[in-house]
Amino acid sequence: MKKLLSLCTFAVLLTFTVNAQIKTPQPSPLAKISQEVGLSKVDVEYSRPSAKGRKIFGELVPFGEMWRTGANASTKVTFGDDVKIGGTTVTKGTYALYVTPNMKDWSVIFYKNTSFWGVPGKDFNEADVAAKVTVPVTTLAENVESFTINVDNLRNSSFDLVIEWEKSRVSVPVMMDTDTKVMADIKSQMEGPSASTYYQSARYYYEEKKDMNMALAWVQMALDKGGEKFWIVRQKALILAELGRYKDAIATAERSTELAKAEGNGDYPRMNDKSIAEWKSKK
Repeated sequence: MKKLLSLCTFAVLLTFTVNAQIKTPQPSPLAKISQEVGLSKVDVEYSRPSAKGRKIFGELVPFGEMWRTGANASTKVTFGDDVKIGGTTVTKGTYALYVTPNMKDWSVIFYKNTSFWGVPGKDFNEADVAAKVTVPVTTLAENVESFTINVDNLRNSSFDLVIEWEKSRVSVPVMMDTDTKVMADIKSQMEGPSASTYYQSARYYYEEKKDMNMALAWVQMALDKGGEKFWIVRQKALILAELGRYKDAIATAERSTELAKAEGNGDYPRMNDKSIAEWKSKK
């Protein structure tokens, strides 16, 4: 019996040991920041080691060697729109952030391949460098205990990606073309609804049998703004027929067929032929 109890006790202890998972604080906890800038957004995901009394730059992080810019997996920076860094256009997407610290300046690289846990090492490929810029180091008056990345100095078309640790601070200027987007939006709004908006409105009015004169005005606006499209021209023919203007509807449907055939579409000519035969019987 004692032997059986001992075996049972051992089995329970073994099960507890296998299944037990003790959670302890991470030495370099994960941080995520997300910042709206102008009409876009930038996200940063990185791990934050602390100095804990150690000398950082020049010792823990050697000068002249590529560093993952934090701890654990490489730091990831995601741009919501195309940006410019050091005069180089970087397309929207996610990049690994690598730096090579020196006493007076840092070399900062935005790297396309984000799969490395740390630095690429011997697998480093110059073709994967999206942008590379050298920025000066500023000495801080106060010590920064935990490694920190911020998005700072926000403007409508720019921001600074700021890295701080110990008493070192570097700032990477990032530019974005907010003005082009705003001006395009202003132009679009000032010009009023798009051709597609007029077409969709006209089609809805036709399908719901609302004001056909308004539907006709809208479909004509769609044609004026967007040019002759065979499907919009057919919609106009349908509205004209609904208004009882069968002669005009037939001529318009024939124009839709002509445009459709020119683009290699066979469905609309068949639909138009069927409609034209129906409208001719009502003339």
